[in-house]
Amino acid sequence: MQPTLIIMIKEPRPGRVKTRLGRDIGMVGAAWWFRHQTRSLIRRLRDPRWRIVLAVSPDREGLNSRIWPADLTRTPQGRGDLGARMGRLLRATPKGPVCLIGADIPGITRGHVARAFHALGRSQMVFGPAADGGYWLVGAQRYGALSPALFEGVRWSTKHALADTLASVSEYRITLLDNLRDVDTVADLPS
Repeated sequence: MQPTLIIMIKEPRPGRVKTRLGRDIGMVGAAWWFRHQTRSLIRRLRDPRWRIVLAVSPDREGLNSRIWPADLTRTPQGRGDLGARMGRLLRATPKGPVCLIGADIPGITRGHVARAFHALGRSQMVFGPAADGGYWLVGAQRYGALSPALFEGVRWSTKHALADTLASVSEYRITLLDNLRDVDTVADLPS
């Protein structure tokens, strides 16, 4: 079974993406940054060892967007909070290893993704912690059903997001990866 890397991605429109960053640098600047970050991320993470699926938002616009490579499979994120969308995406993936990331992690490399998939050979779930208490990657070895409690009660966009998620999956063997930074504000941008 070929591993699947899901990238959660939004149509880069001013006022729709990276709004906290937009408060610092302007909404047009934040959308511009996200558009270029997204292109760079996809180009950097293409690898024959895994299949990339773009989980797009908004659903209809994202499925038809010309911004991202046409050869990549796209699926709508659908409705609900971040946890509901991530859970649905992870459960809908064919059995086998799957990792899900956001598109706002400038430091991620193929090596990080390869290590995540390798960790799923011995663990049921893998997380990439972020400096802000959240996480930049969640992965699961999909041989059976994922817990329906996965992502329930998580305080998203807080320093508690990773701890809350780990509490909801305490029955699984878990591996933690390198700590990386996602971009929420101007202070998070690479120098």
